[in-house]
Amino acid sequence: MSQTPSPSSVSAPPAYAERLRLPWWLWLAGLAAGTLLAVEVWMGAPGLRAWLPFAVLLPATVAGLAWLSRIRVAVADGELRVDDARLPVRFVADAVALDAEGRREVLGVGADPLAFVVQRPWISGAVQVVLNDPADPTPFWVVSTRHPVELAEALLAARDAAR
Repeated sequence: MSQTPSPSSVSAPPAYAERLRLPWWLWLAGLAAGTLLAVEVWMGAPGLRAWLPFAVLLPATVAGLAWLSRIRVAVADGELRVDDARLPVRFVADAVALDAEGRREVLGVGADPLAFVVQRPWISGAVQVVLNDPADPTPFWVVSTRHPVELAEALLAARDAAR
């Protein structure tokens, strides 16, 4: 006898989901740098020492590049999820889509040191999420995204649906 899950145990598909991956050209540059470093360490050594720098440095380079691509951004189940950080949408006062210039202004000289920032320099867009939580000293979040308008709209829609 099979049981069907109750509606409360089934999570809805995310209203927005994105992974902040590295672009192909940064993978290429990173692997080229790892290979160059392995060649420099190798320096013509014979035998096992000839392959050891490549066997160690190239997998380490791939692991490091994959680690840089790990961040996920999603709006689902009534919260904004950025990597392992969670923000219930009931605390969202506003969400502002930022282009490269807007992101530079928000994160520039006049930036608030209490802001929560997940910024990837290879992604030009971002969303500033203004908070309305008197118990939290964090005034806003700034999250990098390739689709700032879509993320801001999904966040505001989730907030309005939660109210």
